[in-house]
Amino acid sequence: MLLVDLLKEYKYDMQVRNYSQRTIKTCFNSTLKFINYCKSEFEVEELEDLLPMYLKKYITYLQGLGRSEVYINSIIKYLRGFFKYSVKEEYISDKQNIMKKIGWLRQKNTIINTFNDKEAEKMLKVWDYKNFYNARNKAIISTFFETGIRNLELCTLKMLDIRDTVIKVTGKGNKERIVPISPALKKVLIKYERIRNEYIKDKYIVDDYYFLSYRGNMLTIEAVERVVRETGKIARIREELRCSPHTIRHYYCQFLLRQNVDSYSISRLVGHSNTNITKIYLQSLDDEKIVEMGSNVSPMMILKQ
Repeated sequence: MLLVDLLKEYKYDMQVRNYSQRTIKTCFNSTLKFINYCKSEFEVEELEDLLPMYLKKYITYLQGLGRSEVYINSIIKYLRGFFKYSVKEEYISDKQNIMKKIGWLRQKNTIINTFNDKEAEKMLKVWDYKNFYNARNKAIISTFFETGIRNLELCTLKMLDIRDTVIKVTGKGNKERIVPISPALKKVLIKYERIRNEYIKDKYIVDDYYFLSYRGNMLTIEAVERVVRETGKIARIREELRCSPHTIRHYYCQFLLRQNVDSYSISRLVGHSNTNITKIYLQSLDDEKIVEMGSNVSPMMILKQ
């Protein structure tokens, strides 16, 4: 069976299983690059002709390009799904699954640099309510810092998802979760909603997305990334920091950890699949902050003696 034909079929299978369009696109493109590599390097186009050696050489090729262990492991994950589907549909046997002989690359301990509290305060103060653009951007930045949600999760929020004290978030795999919001954020959102309603009163709105573009459409993840970058530039954030929604997400997790919120609770709030991901953020806290956290929960200060 031709690998490109199988990939087209696998794409529709992912749609049937309700994967997000972004996941489908990334998985499709990543798998296609491997297929094209096998065709150009080994003149192999059929599923049955693949050997584990081809995949190992592809991994070596990616390493030669300077790709990180995290990146390569994501490619391995997508290819595992592709070949698992091939076995399920009985195009190959389980013994022919080349992924069974490929392990994960050992990843380096990740040190996550994020904003400090003063930088967060500066970013929260950048925007005002003078017009729709400013009010929307202030609400976007405030929502990121308050909830730690992902970029795509923010883009797909609908009006009915915003409640008085919580927000309903649709995360990866269409899994829903509830995140709390404070009166401080609710105040910002109320002001934004008032300006938003005035802005769209004469516009034809197709979908009721909460955060809108100038034309009243759903915001793209690229547009939101530009908002965060612009905010960081105006706030004069350190140049070595990447001003992005994900960096704010890092800050949110570390902020909660510094408030002694447990890893399990944080993983539930931000939609992590397990606490091991959340623990990466704890490992990135510097020693001074760890000592401060420990001193705030001293048993000798709490227990009766």
